[in-house]
Amino acid sequence: MPSSTVEDYLKAILQLQGGERDQQVSMGQIATALSVVPGTVTSMVKALADSGLVSYEPYSGVRLTAAGRQLALRVLRRHRLIELFLVEVMGIDWGQVHSEAEHLEHAVSDMLVDRMEEMLGYPAVDPHGDPIPSADGELVELDHPSLVSCELETQWRVSRITDQSPEFLRLVDRHGLVPGCELRVLERDEAADTVTVRLTHGEVARLGLRAGLKVLVEAVE
Repeated sequence: MPSSTVEDYLKAILQLQGGERDQQVSMGQIATALSVVPGTVTSMVKALADSGLVSYEPYSGVRLTAAGRQLALRVLRRHRLIELFLVEVMGIDWGQVHSEAEHLEHAVSDMLVDRMEEMLGYPAVDPHGDPIPSADGELVELDHPSLVSCELETQWRVSRITDQSPEFLRLVDRHGLVPGCELRVLERDEAADTVTVRLTHGEVARLGLRAGLKVLVEAVE
């Protein structure tokens, strides 16, 4: 079984690659994501390359191999299903589940994760709207616009919150901007650095443009 450190690195590289399988990730990006020094990253990446889990090019970057991607998807699947289970079944606040899932994702078996998925009704996304990889390693990444790029005066539904820090989740929760809520973007003011939205129930919320970039939406059919 891979160590928790190996799993952490592979999951971080997967998330930094986004939906681009061939995207190279720099040592600095990984160091920032895992809060470690670049030298530590280089040593670990070389070990992962020796194990056939990543392809490493010095001074260029690293990408996951097919084997590394499958393992990373398994870890990401565990993480996101655990987050949803903690919210939906155990009633834990969605701003607290990320750190808990970081620990539990290395401890639970695939059998237990599959049972969680069954109990949750085979969900497609976690509490923050992030897609959950399937048991056979498929991950559907949808290209949704943000509050900063979507059309004005169109009915939208919040689909995903990309910043899952407790502070940001408290901010969007306070405004009711949680996955599933419907809204219209009324205006964007670059001079004031704000985006203004009206929720379906009538409340008007105003966020900074940087915050608006982190709230993704999908069209309401």
